[in-house]
Amino acid sequence: MWIVYALLAAVFSTLTSVLAKIGIENANSNLATAIRTAVVLVLAWGIVWMTGAHHGIKAISTKSWWFL
Repeated sequence: MWIVYALLAAVFSTLTSVLAKIGIENANSNLATAIRTAVVLVLAWGIVWMTGAHHGIKAISTKSWWFL
């Protein structure tokens, strides 16, 4: 099942980049990427907090932090 999720993530990532390039004019591509990344970061943390998964942060081992 993880292969399906990985493929979907790749497809949607590509679509995001293509659609953002079409819709953004006269903007630095690095700036646009930083803004998109910030939006994704905020949404991801929102999901973590809404689902209560933030309680698991303490359980992450040092080795896992290095891999992250």
